This record gives sequence, structure tokens and C-alpha cells, in this order.
Amino acid sequence: MPASTPPVRVLHFVTGGFSGATQVAVDLASASLSGRRVEPLLVLRRKRNTDAARVQALQDQGLAVRVVPGWSHLATIWALVKICREFKPEVLVAHGFPEHLLGRHAGLWAGVKALVQVEHNTRERYTRWRLAQARWLSARTAWLVGVSEGVRRRLVELGFPEAKTLAIPNGIRMEPFADAELHAFDARVPGIVMSARFARQKDHLTLIRAIALLKAQGLTPPVLLAGGGKASLRAQAEAEVAKLGLQGQVRFLGHYKGVPELLMTQQICVLSTHWEGMPLSLVEGMAAGCAVVGSAVPGVQELIIDQVTGFLVPEGDAKALAEVLAELLRDPGLASRVAQAARRRALEEHGLALMTQRYEDLLVGLATQA
Repeated sequence: MPASTPPVRVLHFVTGGFSGATQVAVDLASASLSGRRVEPLLVLRRKRNTDAARVQALQDQGLAVRVVPGWSHLATIWALVKICREFKPEVLVAHGFPEHLLGRHAGLWAGVKALVQVEHNTRERYTRWRLAQARWLSARTAWLVGVSEGVRRRLVELGFPEAKTLAIPNGIRMEPFADAELHAFDARVPGIVMSARFARQKDHLTLIRAIALLKAQGLTPPVLLAGGGKASLRAQAEAEVAKLGLQGQVRFLGHYKGVPELLMTQQICVLSTHWEGMPLSLVEGMAAGCAVVGSAVPGVQELIIDQVTGFLVPEGDAKALAEVLAELLRDPGLASRVAQAARRRALEEHGLALMTQRYEDLLVGLATQA
């Protein structure tokens, strides 16, 4: 875009729960600050766990951030309409569910020229009424973006117009992992990290049960569980650890700010999960030079080439997960080769710069056409 051309005003609307969807929206908005193509505004829908300090930290970085009420859908929509009328975005990008419903309703009401839906998961809580809304909105939406090919296919299965769907794989900032190759694999702790919030979607229990099976074989790797989330689900996982006698082996780190540094000290990164879009935590594990293991569900399946850049195991199968982990722990040469291949794939295909370019090309194109 020529220097004289004003940047395209883009409003990103997403949950304030600081989920993976939030991180993608934050990364896109932040990356746009360093260029001239897009002027971003990030709008967060307030949740009970919206952290004011994290919002302030984003604003301190120079990002324009607004928070709208989340106590009712009408309150959310009306507040977002007012922001649209002030900011006058040329494109509104609504991330995740149900935010993509609320955001597009507000965008239509406010007269935004182009609407974009970003679906971040292969499984969402679509009731018949919400699915009807989403289909109605899809006719008034320029593009329906899936964060992986699996998510894009799921959109088509749900009855959305295929011609409007495309996949833009998630990417991450690679700078925090620049020193990964300085951490020699054989010098790392032969431990296991799972970085995931405690939520229905994530399957910490299967990993914990797999660790118990490893212990029965005489393998006792340290296991680090990094992530906040729902207290009741963390308590359930802690109870399972106690029941299986793993208290000295499994550590609960809570919300952990130094995940890149943590990953670069460990050999194995696991994501045991029930469903995904495209998990940033596994991309981080790959970029950190870990051997990665994930549940064979859409989103993860597109990310890991089985037995080449990592290992896929059946969802919810503790025995299969234990077998793969045992193989990696007993054969560090195999683990190292897989980890190197994973890092190359992450650097080549899942950098933030590539993801940002793909989104900005799409959004700038929409504004030009409007």
C-alpha cells in the first residue's frame, strides 16, 4: 500500500477471557501497529476472568483496547455498535463463539462495510437457534475464516457457504524461541509440559492417567501443567493426581508467564485434548524444539505429521499416549529428530508474520472492494 494511502480501520472483537482466540486477535492487532496497512482496534467482551492488568499491559504497548459489557448479549451488541460508530471500521473481524454472532449483529446495525467471521474451534455450542443465526449472518458476511483446514471443513459441514470459507492457519511470535537451538536436546530435562487452560475442551485427565501407566513401567518423568482456567476442573485433575499417587511428579503451575523459557528446558510437549481449532500451545512446543504429542483431532491433525514432526494418539486413550511417551523417553535420539523436524515446520509455516500477512491481504482487499 502506498505511503499516502490511509490505513484500513479494522476492529477485532473477541472474548476477554484470554483464550487462544483472544491471543490470535491480540497478535493480529499488535502486529498491525508496526505496519502502515491496518489501523487496529481491539474490543474485548468482558468475562468474569477478564484481567484488568492484562488489558492495561496491552494498552501500555500502544494497542487501542476497549472492553464492552458481557452480562447480556444486548448490552454487548449495543456497546459495540456505539464503538463502531465512533471508530468507523471498514472491516469488523469477529473472533470465536458466540462473539462472532454478537459482533456481526453489531456490525450490521452500525453499517460496517465488511464483516469477517473467524472460527477458532471445530466444536462450538451451536443450538438450533444460534446455528440459524449464524447461517443468516453468513449471507451478510464477506469471509468465514477457519484457523485450520479442519475448522474450515467443519464450517462447510454446518451448512455455511463453501465459496466464502478459507483457512488461515494460526501463527505465533517466533522471537521468544530464537534461542531454542542453543538448548541442546540431550541437555534438557527429560520432562513433559502441557500448556493448556483447565476447560472442558482440554483433557488433562488422560495425560495424568498415562503418567500413572508410565510409573508402573518404572518411568517417572517430571510433568509440568501450565495454565489457568476453571478452578473446579483443576481440582478434579489434582484429585486424580492424588488418587494415582503422582503428587511428587506432577506440578500445577497455574497461569505461567514464562512458557517459552519453560518449554526450551524440557524435551516433550503434550496436548491431550477433546477438540481444537489449531492449538497455539503445540505450535509453541514445536518452535521451542520439543518432541510434540497431540490428540488426533481436527486442528491437531493438520499441525502434526505423525511420526515425522510429532506423534498423534487417539483422543482419550491413556494407554496409547503412555506408549508414545515411553518410546520418546527411552529413545532420546528419536525424540530429538522429531523435535528438530517440528521446529523447522513451525518456523516455515506458523510464524506470526505469515499469519498477519494473510489476514491483512484479506482485510485490505475487502476494504478496497467495498
